[in-house]
Amino acid sequence: MVADKYIAVWVSHSSISDFLHCPRSYFLKNVFREEESGRKITLMNPALALGQCIHTLLEKLSFLPTDKRFTEPLMDRFEKEWQTISGKKGGFADERQEDSFFQRGSQMITRIVQHPGPLKELAVKIQDDLPHYWLSEEENIILCGKIDWLEYLSLTDSVHIIDFKTGKSSEDENSLQLPIYHLLVHNCQERKVSKASYWYLDRSDVLSSQKLPDLEKSEKKILTIARKIKLSRQMERFSCPNGSAGCKYCLPFEKIIHGEAEMVGLNDYNVNVYIIPKKPYDEMAGSEIL
Repeated sequence: MVADKYIAVWVSHSSISDFLHCPRSYFLKNVFREEESGRKITLMNPALALGQCIHTLLEKLSFLPTDKRFTEPLMDRFEKEWQTISGKKGGFADERQEDSFFQRGSQMITRIVQHPGPLKELAVKIQDDLPHYWLSEEENIILCGKIDWLEYLSLTDSVHIIDFKTGKSSEDENSLQLPIYHLLVHNCQERKVSKASYWYLDRSDVLSSQKLPDLEKSEKKILTIARKIKLSRQMERFSCPNGSAGCKYCLPFEKIIHGEAEMVGLNDYNVNVYIIPKKPYDEMAGSEIL
């Protein structure tokens, strides 16, 4: 087969996770297009909105020289960025719920300002808007993904992979995120990867160091999954493990198809963004899962 990126199967950490959780969920998020608009669909919720806001803000910082990253108060930048996901756009049920998430984000920004760590150091920027490489040119499979931050380590002329975490839970030790990021950074820029860390912004002032995954083993494992994804696409078979009953990964997207969700706009990738209407915060018995 002739390698052609326009007809290749593109896989990423998020799409692979979708497939492993539920092939039907993978189909609805990565393949399905609405008949009328011809666009893909996605769901927004408060936790995703908060993560998107923080990640976008920090990504913009990475484009600035080190001496200009904090010239404008970071909290001011955060408040401006928040407007892009405020209200229904972020899936917030009401102002009270939105304020609770805004306060969580403000605490993360305060932590970053007080303990900027690698954010005040030199950073490496991969030229591609979406870093990618041929996982298998022969099989027409491409691995892609965005890296949150690459700190430049001048003493060793190497890079340090940093992934920002805005949720409350820790990354699963079996997660494929770091193996995929290691592969991408290794193949999409020339410097050696010497370190990798998670930064749990919701609870920690410092980075959590991670062991670098073996590149050869990682590539073999990711390619095996990518081949299964490609086969499913070719055969058009995307069944939920729970059958017609559905699961927590695909059922929310089924609601979009059945008209039980509300469209709130388009995202930066020209994808239709939906929310699932919920009861106002005040009607939720005084508690909420954040």
